[in-house]
Amino acid sequence: MGLVLTACGNAQSTSDHSWNKVEDKKELTVATSGTLFPSSYYNDNNKLVGYDVDVAKAVAKKLDLNIKFKEYNVDGQVTAVNRGEADFAANDFGMSKERSKKFSLSSPIKYSFDSMIVRKSDDSGIRSLEDLKGKKAAGEPNTSYMKIAEKYGAKAVTYDNATNDQYLTDVANGRTDVILNDYYLQKMSIGALPDIPVKILEDVYFNANSTGFLFDKKNQALKEKIDGALAELKKEGTLKEISEKYFGTNVSVKPKQEISEKVSAD
Repeated sequence: MGLVLTACGNAQSTSDHSWNKVEDKKELTVATSGTLFPSSYYNDNNKLVGYDVDVAKAVAKKLDLNIKFKEYNVDGQVTAVNRGEADFAANDFGMSKERSKKFSLSSPIKYSFDSMIVRKSDDSGIRSLEDLKGKKAAGEPNTSYMKIAEKYGAKAVTYDNATNDQYLTDVANGRTDVILNDYYLQKMSIGALPDIPVKILEDVYFNANSTGFLFDKKNQALKEKIDGALAELKKEGTLKEISEKYFGTNVSVKPKQEISEKVSAD
C-alpha cells in the first residue's frame, strides 16, 4: 500500500503541464476587465491598455508568446481561470482568504496601501482613524473602504458612479469630510484636479497590500515561468517604466512609507 501511495503521489507531482500547454500553443490567454482604470481600460483610441495589461504584454514578449485578452467582470475572470478558459487574470488582484483556497498570485507587480483624502484648510478635523467618528465619509455603498469608515463611526454618504471631481469638490465644500481609498489612485485623482483644495492626509496610512496576476493553484509550472519573466522585467527596469507611465511613480517596489496598521472591514 505504501508503494502504491508513493507512486500516486509522484504521478500527481509530475502532472502539471500548464506551462507546456502555453508553450505548445505559443499564446497566453489572459482574463481582464477592460473597465478598471488604470489597470485595464480602453484609451481614447479604443485600445485595451493599463498597468496590468501592459505588464502582461511585456511578459508575453519576454517569453516569446502571443497574447490574447478575454474580458469579464471580476467573478467572470476568476471563473475563467478556474475553468482553464484563461491562463491567468490581470486586473489588480489581491488575495483574500477565501480566494487563496483555489488560487495563487504571481510575484507582486504593484505595492500599495490605503489613505484618506481630506480638506486642505483643516484636515477635516481628522488626525487618525479614530477621528472618523461623526465625520461624513464619501464612497460607493458596500465597499471595504466604506465599511472601514463606518466601523470607526463615520456616517456614510454614498454615490452611484460619481466622477472624481464630484467626490473631491464635496469634500472641499464640506458636504462630506473624507474619502478612504487606495493611496496611488487618490494621488492620481488629486493630481488631475489640482484646483480643488483637498489633500491626502499625511502619515495616516494603513493596510499595506500588493497585487499580482491570479492563477489556478494547480498551475504552478506556469506561475513559476511567469514569475521568472517578471523578475527579469523588474531587473531590466521595464516594470518601473510601465509603473511611471500609469501611476507617476514606481509601484513595482515597496513604498518608502512604513505601513504597520492593519484595519479590517469586518
